[in-house]
Amino acid sequence: MLGSGYWIVFQFSNLKMHIKKIGLSKKTAAEMAVDFIEDGMVIGLGTGSTAEYAIKRLAEKNLDIIAVPTSRRTERLAGELGIPLASMNEYREIDVDIDGADEIDPDFNLIKGGGGAHTWEKRIAEKSNTFIVIVDHTKLVKKLGNFPVAIEVEPSERDSVEEELKHLGGIPELRKNFRTDNGNVIVDTKFDIKEPHELEERLNSIPGVIENGIFSKRKPEIVIVGYDKEVKILKRKK
Repeated sequence: MLGSGYWIVFQFSNLKMHIKKIGLSKKTAAEMAVDFIEDGMVIGLGTGSTAEYAIKRLAEKNLDIIAVPTSRRTERLAGELGIPLASMNEYREIDVDIDGADEIDPDFNLIKGGGGAHTWEKRIAEKSNTFIVIVDHTKLVKKLGNFPVAIEVEPSERDSVEEELKHLGGIPELRKNFRTDNGNVIVDTKFDIKEPHELEERLNSIPGVIENGIFSKRKPEIVIVGYDKEVKILKRKK
C-alpha cells in the first residue's frame, strides 16, 4: 500500500511539470511576437515574465530599433541587454507594442497590472499602431474577473477610493509593500465584471485613481497564445 508521502511527491512533481510547461508556453509566444519586429521600428516593451522572454529574444536578434519600456524593471533589463531605449514622451507613435496580460476574454478585453505597471503599459499601448499581447493558454478566459483589477491610487486618497470601490460592488485589498514607478499604491479589487468598457471608465472617474488594469478601449490587434512548443495567433476583427 502506498503511503501519503508518495502522493505528496507525486503532486509536487506534477506541479513542477505544470510550471515548466507554462514557462515554455510563455517563451514560445514571446519569441513568435519578436518575428513581427523589423529594423527601424520604435517598439513598446511590456513588463512581466512573459514580456521578459520577448526582450531577451530581441537582444539576441540585434535589430536596429528603439525601445520604449513600460516600467523601470523593463528599462533595467533592456538596458543590461544593450537594447537602445527612449522614454514614452520622445515619440508620438510606436510601431509595435509587445506586452503580456493576466486575463483575456473572447472579445480581446484584457486585465493587466499583475506587475503594477499598467498605467505606463496603457499609455504606450494607446500610442502603438499595433498592439501584440503574448500569453500562455491559461490566460484565456470566457469572462474577465477571476483575476483582480489593479487600480493605481494616490496614497492620500486610498481610503475614499476603497469606499467608492465597495459601492461599485468591488472587494478591494491593498497590495502590501508595493509602490508603482509613479510612487503610488495599488489596490487590487475583485469585481463581477459584466461590462468591461463601462467599468474601466467608471473606475478612472473616481477622484484619486490614476489608472486601472482593464484594457477594453485599447484592445490588442494580435494575441499570440503559447501551448507548450506551439502557438496560436489570434487577430481581432476590425
